[in-house]
Parts: sequence; C-alpha cells; structure tokens
Amino acid sequence: MNQQKASAKSPEIFRRLSWLSLIGCLSLLAFLSGCAKHAHTETPNSPPVNARSSGDVVKVKAAPLMLSAGGSGSANITLSISPGYHVNANPATFDYLIATQVTPGTADGITAGKPVYPAAVKQKFQFAEEPLAVYEGDTQIKLPLSSPADAARGQRSLPLNIRVQACDQEKCFPPDTLRATVPVEIK
Repeated sequence: MNQQKASAKSPEIFRRLSWLSLIGCLSLLAFLSGCAKHAHTETPNSPPVNARSSGDVVKVKAAPLMLSAGGSGSANITLSISPGYHVNANPATFDYLIATQVTPGTADGITAGKPVYPAAVKQKFQFAEEPLAVYEGDTQIKLPLSSPADAARGQRSLPLNIRVQACDQEKCFPPDTLRATVPVEIK
C-alpha cells in the first residue's frame, strides 16, 4: 500500500517540477533577451553606434538672433559632441592639429565679426605625450553680428561652416565641415 501511494504521488511531483523548470527557463530567457536588446542600443550617455565620421558625433545648432537696424549682438552656436569624443579647441595645442573653426557666410544687412571660442579643457590622451586643449559635451561659440542703420527690416539666414575633427581616446576621424544657419531678424 505504501508503494501504491508513493507511485501515485510520483507523477504529481514530476508535473510540479516540470512546471517550475519551465517557469525558470522562461524567466531566464526573458532576462537574457532583455540584456541582448539593451546591449546594442544607444543611451543618452553612450557614444553613437557605428560612428564613421566627425559629422556622426558632432551636431551643430544656432539660436535665432534679433538685431535692431544699426545694432549688434552675438549669435550662439552650440556644438553637441557625443560622450566619449572630443574635438580640438581653437586654438589647437599644436599647429598640426585641426582646430575647431567657425566660418560665417554672407547675408544682406549682416556683418559677422571674429568668432569667440570658449576656454578649452586640457585632457591627456594615450596618443599624445602632453595634454591637449579640447572641447567636449555641449560647447558654445559666440559669433558677433552687427547690422548697419539703413539695413532693410526682415528675416535672414546667415550660413555657417564649422570645421571639426572628432576623436575618441585612441583615434581621430577625418575632419568634416558641418553646415548650419543662424536665423536673424532685423527690426
């Protein structure tokens, strides 16, 4: 009789163990699937995946500016440099390094001055013997603009060329010339 009770309980025990094993396997698969999904995606603080050029890691944005005819002001140009990368400051540490450079185009009624570059951060990299002057993260460059007193009122777009060379801790990408425009209203 004890053998009959034991053999009757055996299928029940195996059935419960099978369900527990199945639940455990499914949980493990769900966990591993989540890990794999996050392993190949960008987060706000990670470098771009498959970056191949300086333009892939540096973005430019220029804020709109309002000028009075005969007045002056400064356009704010923001370089957004992806985490894990930097660009050479202006001036660059050495002549052979490619400095970040803003070159304004022309627009009727607007005169551009010399760009004002921010203070650099000094960083030591394994490919250089001494620290280099660089920009990282969001960096603002100011571009002085003025308008003659007889300038026609209205909207304009001042084209910009921004030359950058992005690097990580080990290598540099070829330099790129990024393009942007400063929306300017003369009133």
